Amino acid sequence: MDVQMPQMDGITATKKIRNSACTKSQPYIIALTANTSKEDRENCFNAGMNDYIRKPIIINELVTVLSKITYSNPI
Repeated sequence: MDVQMPQMDGITATKKIRNSACTKSQPYIIALTANTSKEDRENCFNAGMNDYIRKPIIINELVTVLSKITYSNPI
């Protein structure tokens, strides 16, 4: 989830997904952002995101985050 999107930011989008009554299986949401402060990271997790990747993407970090997704937490 890109945190800074033009029509609706990723924080708001994630909150809407998490609060959706019609969603039976919640998606695994990974924040993608250039905002790297502790507060920015906490905002992502408080919104309901499962993990966090900073821009520019470092392949090892991406692999680590993606490896956390299991069949019990499908994409």
